Amino acid sequence: LDSHSCAVKMALSGKAAAADEAAKQAAVTARGQFRRAPTVVGIQLENAEADRLREDAKRSENWKRWGPYLSERQWATVREDYSPDGSCWDYFPHDHSRFRAYRWGEDGLLGMCDRQCRLCFALGLWNGQDTILKERLFGLTGSEGNHGEDVKECYYYLDSTPTHSYMKALYKYPQRAFPYAQLVEENRRRSKTDPEFELEDTGAFDEGRYWDVFAEYAKAGPNDILIRVRVCNRGPDKATLHVLPTLWYRNTWIWGCKHEGCTRKPLMKEVSKETGGGGTEAAYVQCSHETLKKNYFYVGEHPSTGEQPALLWTENETNMMKLYQTQHYTTYFKDAFHRYIIEGEKDAISPKCRGTKVAPHYKLEVEGGKEEYLCLRLTDTPLENPFEDFEAVLVQRKMEADAFYDGLIRSTSDREEYRVCRQSYAGLLWTKQFYHYIVEAWVDGDPDQPTPAEQRKKGRNAQEWRHLFNRDVISMPDKWEYPWYASWDLAFHMIPFAKVDPEFAKEQLVLFLREWYMAPNGQIPAYEFQFSDVNPPVHAWAVWRVYKMTAPKGKRDIKFLARCFQKLILNFNWWVNRKDPRGKNIFTGGFLGLDNIGIFDRSQPMPSGMVLEQADGTAWMAFFCVIMLDMALELALYDDVYEDMASKFFEHFVAIVDAMNSIGGDGLWNEEDGFYYDYLRIPGGSDPVSVRSVVGLIPLFACLVLEDEVVQKLPGFKKRMQWFLDNRPDLAKQISYMDTLPRGKFCHLLAIPSKEKLKRVLHYMLDESEFLSPYGIRSLSKVHEACPFTMKTCEGNPSVSYIPGESNTYMFGGNSNWRGPIWFCVNFLIIESLERYHFYYGKEMEVECPTGSGNLMSLLDISKEISRRLVSVFLPDGSGQRPCHGNDLRYVSDPHWKDLILFYEYFHGDNGRGCGASHQTGWTALVSRCIDKITSELETSCM
Repeated sequence: LDSHSCAVKMALSGKAAAADEAAKQAAVTARGQFRRAPTVVGIQLENAEADRLREDAKRSENWKRWGPYLSERQWATVREDYSPDGSCWDYFPHDHSRFRAYRWGEDGLLGMCDRQCRLCFALGLWNGQDTILKERLFGLTGSEGNHGEDVKECYYYLDSTPTHSYMKALYKYPQRAFPYAQLVEENRRRSKTDPEFELEDTGAFDEGRYWDVFAEYAKAGPNDILIRVRVCNRGPDKATLHVLPTLWYRNTWIWGCKHEGCTRKPLMKEVSKETGGGGTEAAYVQCSHETLKKNYFYVGEHPSTGEQPALLWTENETNMMKLYQTQHYTTYFKDAFHRYIIEGEKDAISPKCRGTKVAPHYKLEVEGGKEEYLCLRLTDTPLENPFEDFEAVLVQRKMEADAFYDGLIRSTSDREEYRVCRQSYAGLLWTKQFYHYIVEAWVDGDPDQPTPAEQRKKGRNAQEWRHLFNRDVISMPDKWEYPWYASWDLAFHMIPFAKVDPEFAKEQLVLFLREWYMAPNGQIPAYEFQFSDVNPPVHAWAVWRVYKMTAPKGKRDIKFLARCFQKLILNFNWWVNRKDPRGKNIFTGGFLGLDNIGIFDRSQPMPSGMVLEQADGTAWMAFFCVIMLDMALELALYDDVYEDMASKFFEHFVAIVDAMNSIGGDGLWNEEDGFYYDYLRIPGGSDPVSVRSVVGLIPLFACLVLEDEVVQKLPGFKKRMQWFLDNRPDLAKQISYMDTLPRGKFCHLLAIPSKEKLKRVLHYMLDESEFLSPYGIRSLSKVHEACPFTMKTCEGNPSVSYIPGESNTYMFGGNSNWRGPIWFCVNFLIIESLERYHFYYGKEMEVECPTGSGNLMSLLDISKEISRRLVSVFLPDGSGQRPCHGNDLRYVSDPHWKDLILFYEYFHGDNGRGCGASHQTGWTALVSRCIDKITSELETSCM
């Protein structure tokens, strides 16, 4: 009887719970609330590539040891700069890169290396016309470009699986002499108001007289890499191309250093073996390194002659005679292949068939419209017939890559949307790079090298960042234009990464919180040009999103969340202690990643007596705070110790919101305009910096719906929250409250703007004559095109006007522009914020979109409309033109160009043309998540 009674009670309890859930579903459905279908992530699929991801995560197989980790520009970086004054562009220019050994990394063309960049592979090319061997990408330095540094090449990332079991990339190489001087001279001649002069503008690709060079990689095993180079003559006539697929060791032996990563000199040597046929011999390369297993490099036959090409040998050493007019221990240097092939110096290469750099020399004669293939293999196992299974493995890995992405990109059946997703993931994965920078060793110099100038010890990064020890594979913004990490960029990278490779996403986010990255005071390093610069605090948001994306409820990685939360508290305290100068919860912060958006250079100190109170700085802190609250509530479900931290962040958030809306009357809210502005506080008064920019939209990001369902499970937090609401009515007024849910349940909205303020801000944001572009949300209102804002109370009358494309100022180098263009990072946060507001307000809140159209839309539908506009940047229109490519007709009709997509840094505010860095696939890969949002099915249940 007892057991029967228990069963009855359980059944009744289950029915009550089911009824309660049904009532809840009915209520949220009626109000228009929703939750998206669970995110499909790569490691959860059932296919060969997903198996490799699981094997790598368990460390049973090291599938990610080899990958596209080679930088595309190591020259002119801060870490290679040993100048007294920090002039990195001048200290190590492009002209030095071919004959000067790098200290902290390597670069190459469509290359790869192991995860510690010990053994590297890349292509060398010569068209018979150039004055230098093409071993790396060329571009302009910050002072040479009329809009800052800029790569002047055409190359494309076409495919990559997350374990890099299959990769493919394309480089377009002119058959005429590469116009190095013309690119430098013409761009130097142009002003900031002129467009950039690109390689395509020189006529380098006219009549199709160029080479398409494809590099394709497939792994037969974790340490067995098949390499196929496909060379296509796109021109009408027969042409000659020299191809040098080059293998070399990064120089880790010449410096005299003792830290981790320094090694004895490794050795490559030629080994001959009998072919078993006509008695002739074929050669391969044996590679020996003290921290790598032996590797074997097999070289395929020449496609025309059927013979193995000659192997060229040298050392990866600086040409000391050329650079310093001094002798070296060897006469074979890094530039030997250039001197041998182009300058005809037969003694430049070593006759000893050994060294630290080797390349087979293929001279290809290819008819117009025809192509040739080269095959190579790098493996840790000696092979009798290295090319016997070559084609079968390559085809199989390509099929497995297709199967992986077919399973991952389920949200769309549109061929062009699929292409955008596939190439965005390819770019995201190809821009992983080995990054090495040990500040202490860099500042003090190496034992066997000249002593650096004394003033370097007081220069860039030298004092607050001596603890920094970076030696990892990291997601880069762009491996040529930004071949160094930017911490706030990386946070956005991890959102698309969480779908394709969740373990890598989590590892990257943890890495930047480790003791050898994060400063002792809690600051996260910004980027190598100035680690102490202040970027928006989005790391916590990325942690929280990756945590939620990478597994369904009940199966999420709570240890990852707790591990990050502890360190993020340090970062939060750094912000509170450093960036709230008056202790009133109104924050400064500096430029905050938005470069030239301000009327002042916000990275510089304000004149004496002036304080710039930043709407975005304060809003970012509220955003940080509410994310930490959300994390603490989640962790408290597993450990009630976290309830205290949840209470702390709840109260701190409300205090920031109150300050932003109320301090000094209206805080940073301008009631007359209905918008949030920065305020310039001066002795005796204050002035709003009345620029309608994304600075005033960022307050929308700080938004959290606090549900009764969660609060009831946390009695400690509930009691403290209720006390706060009862006893601090002055602050409690900042919290919206809804009690229309069934069975007496409620939810609170924690947000900066009230419902009325939100509507007023959205009125501007959705106005096509202000923020709303056909391609997303502009960073500055278009109203400032006709009406620039001028600060007449400040010396010099500084002003801001709408500039939809490249920057017209030199602020922050001039290569980025936040005065009008569309940036995917902030657009994505706007989209997510609208989703959260919709979850609270549901169908009760509809606004005009576009403003003035009379078309009322829910906030959810508006979020999807913004996503749709962002995605359209990359989709061909009715004429076949993709807005991101501007008016370049090659991308419209030429079959060798039209399916190629570039993921730029930012986009023209009026026509969607790509601007800035051309391969910043990191945060622009968010387009794949936008496609998910506009095409995935929605569930009608609470988020």
